Amino acid sequence: MGGSVHATCSAKESRMQQFDKLYIGGAWVEPSSAETIDVINASTEQVMGSIPAGTPADVDRAVVAAKDAFDGWAGTALADRVKLVQALADGIAARNQELAETMCGEVGMPIFLCQIVQAGLPQAVAASMVQIADEIVWEETIGNSIVIKEPIGVIGCITPWNFPLHQIVAKVAPALVAGNTVVVKPSEIAPLNAFILAEIMDEIGAPAGVFNLVSGTGPVVGEAIAAHPDVDMVSFTGSTRAGVRVTEVAAPTVKRVALELGGKSANILLPSLEGELLDKAARAAVGSAYLNSGQRCSAQTRVLVPVDKADAIIDIIRDEVETKYTIGDPATGAGFLGPLISDAQRTRVRGYINKGIEEGARLVIGGPEQPEDLPVGYYVKPTVFADVTNDMTIAQEEIFGPVMCVITYDDVDQAVAIANDTVYGLDGAVWGADLEEAKAVARRLRTGGVEVNGGSYNALAPFGGYKQSGNGREMGRYGLEEFLQTKALAL
Repeated sequence: MGGSVHATCSAKESRMQQFDKLYIGGAWVEPSSAETIDVINASTEQVMGSIPAGTPADVDRAVVAAKDAFDGWAGTALADRVKLVQALADGIAARNQELAETMCGEVGMPIFLCQIVQAGLPQAVAASMVQIADEIVWEETIGNSIVIKEPIGVIGCITPWNFPLHQIVAKVAPALVAGNTVVVKPSEIAPLNAFILAEIMDEIGAPAGVFNLVSGTGPVVGEAIAAHPDVDMVSFTGSTRAGVRVTEVAAPTVKRVALELGGKSANILLPSLEGELLDKAARAAVGSAYLNSGQRCSAQTRVLVPVDKADAIIDIIRDEVETKYTIGDPATGAGFLGPLISDAQRTRVRGYINKGIEEGARLVIGGPEQPEDLPVGYYVKPTVFADVTNDMTIAQEEIFGPVMCVITYDDVDQAVAIANDTVYGLDGAVWGADLEEAKAVARRLRTGGVEVNGGSYNALAPFGGYKQSGNGREMGRYGLEEFLQTKALAL
């Protein structure tokens, strides 16, 4: 397959995936450097593949290809652009198992969740653009003007490692439907899925230069994309620190920058909760904090509870962690939680756990030690802290691991104040016995999204943050409109 050399390992190991070429201008091409980057399996700590370490020269080639292809692609009928993205969705679906196994190794999410989330969600998002395209008002008359929605141009897509394929598709699918061309830089920590995506794009006949893939590190390839004068927009997902850097590098060319950054989301359990609903809310709070081992920007890791119900809620949470959120080999589905992405991330999360203990939080369950039955793999025990105050480090900084903080409040006004007392504003949750009360509290949260009484994820709704959680929106109609600009023809 094009840019890859596949070697099969034993049944219990990930398939070795060595990609030695970049995808530029509709072809697999030799990178400008012979340097490569190893990809490590999060469970085995062994090399599972390698990719080229791209350079600014490779970015130049990709941007030239994207720019050359833009006029032709922008002038292609909308129906044909939508048809290509539908073919992309079908291609992802056809390779669901391969993609799931690849990301199970790269990211460490259990295989059964990878099939649904890591591989299934990108397919659904791409397919949703078929519906979304018909919802856009591409042209309208306002007074004596015709107002037209047009593509922006060349889009640089810089994506993270936690939901790697989803984050790429959430940018690429709407960008292509809008008529833009793209240059993608996946995370070098979990990039193999992006090369499979490039194989799919090649197989479905994407016009040369419409989709380009350059792998490499953020400081080299990412910054070259952000700084490039012929890149018209950068869509970035990652840490707030890195998002600030992207903005700085992009500023001299005054390009549009869309940022989906970090979070420290609060989950408010209202005083009205009793009995079975209280039990349901407390148990659901664990899942909201621990999905993908907590490696999720929207993870609701601050659980705000009424002071008089704190002990009962903590007991429920402890039971839920002990009985359901076991950790184990993700390739066999041995646990509900897999390892973290890397040794560096494991070290970071352990550091926060130790910091919580040092600052006086009470360790309810978990801790910084390696699980005794899993000596190999980047595992961290699911951890719950009680007696947390909102000024503690673990309550203010994004940990990106399976660490939950239980914080008490005296009344609802204080709960809202605590929830909003952070530099972030990505997501949140409210649970209450009265739906109208819960909705009213949700409206007071300074966040881009709020789950009310366990409302399920909606891929058609906008996703994005307030404050230092970023700007712009992804998903659905709002996500597609991010990749459009507006022109007025005065008659």
